[in-house]
Amino acid sequence: MNKVSKPKTFLSAEWRKLVMANYAVDPTSLQPYLPPNTELDTWNGTCYVSLVGFMFCDTKVLGVKIPWHINFEEVNLRFYVRYKAGNEWKRGVVFIKEIVPKAAITLVANTLYNEKYATMPMQHEWREEEDHLSVAYRWKFEGEWNHINVQTALQPVNIAKGSEEEFITEHYWGYTKTGANQTSEYAVEHPVWDVYPVQQYDIHCNASALYGPEFGEAMSSEPVSVLMAEGSPILVRRGIII
Repeated sequence: MNKVSKPKTFLSAEWRKLVMANYAVDPTSLQPYLPPNTELDTWNGTCYVSLVGFMFCDTKVLGVKIPWHINFEEVNLRFYVRYKAGNEWKRGVVFIKEIVPKAAITLVANTLYNEKYATMPMQHEWREEEDHLSVAYRWKFEGEWNHINVQTALQPVNIAKGSEEEFITEHYWGYTKTGANQTSEYAVEHPVWDVYPVQQYDIHCNASALYGPEFGEAMSSEPVSVLMAEGSPILVRRGIII
């Protein structure tokens, strides 16, 4: 039997120190963003959106490092879906908006891949203290600095099977609406991540202006949870139409 070949690698990088603030949201608010042929994925009956900040490191596009676009921050808002391919359920994410500091990334992603990138000034800070880590991601929107900051234990731990952390981190597909009845699917490959126990967090995000009033309402309350994953090298494969 011939093996089904995987799509070629589009992007390789390391995703590091992923801070994820997870909010319960009304499923009806996500319906306009739901790609065709997918359905919402929930954990214990809760529908989540996640505000995620992290670093792209050692980035290569089609195997090539592009000067000044190798290491940079990203902050995104995403939600969780699944797609049934034959007898297999594929669990994936859909992005509401992805913020990066590089205009060229936004141009390519939005023009060629119908993504929803925006370019803003960004900063990050990683600091190791005697008894904790401090990690912060910041983005400047309409003249105001927004941020997601955490303080964690120094050492990461394994993700527990069946846990909320497993649900949030182990979605290995991306889905993008590319037409009224058309969706692009791409694979994201990485090992299971360890997570750092979060001791404190501080979030300031103008969610209503950035993402819309339906998300602003959900994100005006405290998140259900906040976690930080160590991350790893990753591969993003070329998309296919489903």
